[in-house]
Amino acid sequence: QVQLVESGGGLVQPGGSLRLSCAASGFVFSGYAMSWYRQAPGKEREFVAGIRRADTGIEYRDAVKGRFTIDRDNAQNTVYLEMNLLKPDDTAVYYCHAWNYGRIVYWGQGTQVTVSS
Repeated sequence: QVQLVESGGGLVQPGGSLRLSCAASGFVFSGYAMSWYRQAPGKEREFVAGIRRADTGIEYRDAVKGRFTIDRDNAQNTVYLEMNLLKPDDTAVYYCHAWNYGRIVYWGQGTQVTVSS
C-alpha cells in the first residue's frame, strides 16, 4: 500500500521556520522525483520545490528561492522541506508528491502551515 505521510506543519510567526517531512512507503522511493506543492484557500495548488531521484536536480518556485530548501534521504524514504523566513503568503496546506517519470503520481494528505502573528 502506497503512503505519503506529511508532518511538521503548524502555526508560526512571520520570520519563523518550520521543517516539513514526508515519509514514503509502498514504492521504490529512490526511483521517484519528489516534490512539495501547496494550496492556499481559494487558490489553485502550486509547485513549491522538487528534487529528482539521486539528487540530480533541484527546482524551486521563485517566491521561495533563498528561503526554502528541499532535501531527500533515500535510506529513510523521506523528503524534507526546510522553510525559513516564513511569510503570511506561505500559509497553505503543503502536499508531498511523488512521480515516477511516467504515468504514476502519488499525493500525500497534506499538512497545514499557518504563518501569522
